[in-house]
Amino acid sequence: MQGQGVNFRSLIIAVLVGVGILLIPVPEGLDPKAWHLFAIFVATIVGIVGKALSIGGVAIIALAVTTLSGTLTIQEGLSGFSSPLIWLIVTAFFVARSFVKTGLGMRIAYLFVALLGKKSLGIAYGFAFTDLVLAPAIPSNTARAGGIIYPIVKSLALSYDSSPEKGTERKIGSFLIQSVYQIQVITCAMFLTSSAANPLINSFNEVEGLGLTWTGWFLAGLLPGLISILVLPYALFLLYPPEIKETPHAKELAKQHLKEMGSLKREEWITIGVFFLLLFLWAVGAQVWGINSTIAAMTGLAVLLLTRVLTWEDIKSEKGAWDTLIWFSVLMTLATYLNKLGFISWFSANFQEQVSGLNWQVAFPILLLVYFYSHYLFASITAHVSAMYAAVLTLGIAAGIPPGLFVLTLTYTSSLCASLTHYGTGPAPLLFGSRYVDLVTWWKLGGVISVINLVIWMGVGPIWWKVLGFW
Repeated sequence: MQGQGVNFRSLIIAVLVGVGILLIPVPEGLDPKAWHLFAIFVATIVGIVGKALSIGGVAIIALAVTTLSGTLTIQEGLSGFSSPLIWLIVTAFFVARSFVKTGLGMRIAYLFVALLGKKSLGIAYGFAFTDLVLAPAIPSNTARAGGIIYPIVKSLALSYDSSPEKGTERKIGSFLIQSVYQIQVITCAMFLTSSAANPLINSFNEVEGLGLTWTGWFLAGLLPGLISILVLPYALFLLYPPEIKETPHAKELAKQHLKEMGSLKREEWITIGVFFLLLFLWAVGAQVWGINSTIAAMTGLAVLLLTRVLTWEDIKSEKGAWDTLIWFSVLMTLATYLNKLGFISWFSANFQEQVSGLNWQVAFPILLLVYFYSHYLFASITAHVSAMYAAVLTLGIAAGIPPGLFVLTLTYTSSLCASLTHYGTGPAPLLFGSRYVDLVTWWKLGGVISVINLVIWMGVGPIWWKVLGFW
C-alpha cells in the first residue's frame, strides 16, 4: 500500500534493519541504551526513506518504540517538542501563510519577476544573491530561507500554476525550492554571523588558539563561497531542470498582473510591517534586547492574529506546520539523545584508534568524510557541532594535520554537510514540507550536491587559504 496507507514491505525492511543491529552485541564501553537508540534511529530513517508510512506516522511509531522499550522515558521522548528551533520553523509556516492569503506574496513575486528577467535560472540566481546579502546580518538560516525567501518562492511558483496539489510542482517550484535550500547552506558557511552554530564553532577553534575574526572568516570563505553560489543553481538546473525554462513575456506579464492587483490593501500593509519587524528582530533583537528568534516569530504571528490578517482557522488548516512539528521533533529527540547517551563520543573514540599511526595526508580525508557524512545522524548543524566538532578537531591536530587547514575545513564543512537531508538544518523541514520535492529526490540531490561542494571547497579552499596565509 502506498500514499496514506502502509507500505508493509518497507516497514518490514526497517524493522529487520533495527533488529539486525540489536542482535549485534553491544560494543564494549557503550551504554546499551545508546546502542538500542541507534538501532531505532537507523530503522526510522530506513522507514522514512522507504515510505513505510507518512513521515509523521513513522516518527510516532519510533517514539512509541523508544519509550515502550525503556530506551527513553516519556519525558525524554517528548523533549524535542519544546525545542525553540522547532517552534521557529512551525511559526514560520504560519507567518508565510499571510503572504499567500493577502496576495502580498504574489505581488512581491511579480515584482521579482519584473526585475529579474526572462529565465527560471535567472530567478534562482536572484534568490541566491538575496540570501547572500541577508546572511551577514541575520544569524538564522531559518529566518532567511524559511521566513523571508520561502513565501516569495511559493507565491512565484503558484503564479506559474506550479503546485504539488495539482501535480505540477516540476514546472518551476521544485527547482526553486531545492536551489534556495542548497544556497542557504553555502551562505551559512560564509559568515561568522550567518548561522547560530558558527559562534560555537569559533569557540572550539579558540580553545586550540585558532579562533577566527569576522573578517578572517569572511575572507577565507569568500572565494569558494562565491564559486559555489555561481555553480550550484546551474548544476541543479542540469540535474533537476524546471519544465519552464524560458519566460520571454515574464516582465510584461508581471507588470500586467501588478496593474490588475491595484494598490496595496490594509492586510498587505500589515503583512509588510510584520515582515520588516521580523527582519529587524531576527537581525538585531537577540543582541540588543535579548529577544529570541522564536519569540520574535511568535510576536509577528500574534500581530497577524490580532489584526485579523490571519484567523485561528488559518492556523489550524496549515497542515504542513503541524506535520513538521511531529516528525522533526521526534528526529531531533533521537539525534539529541544519541549524543547524550554517549553513542557519538563512542563513535569518535573508535575512529581515533583507526587513524592513529596514519600520516596526516591519509588521516585528513578520513576524518573529513566521517565528520561530513555523519550529519545523516543529526537534525541540526548546532547538534552536529556540539557533538563532534571538538573531538574531530582534536583528532586531526593529533594526527599532524596542519591546524589552520583543518580548522577552516571543519569550520566550513560544518554547514556544507547540511545539504544532505530534509532534516539537516532549520529551514529544511519548512521547504521539504511544501511538498515540492519528494524525499528520495531530496536525498539524491543532497548526495550529488555534497560532492560538488566538497570538490569546490576542498579544491579551491586550501589553495585560497594558503594564499591568505591561514596555514
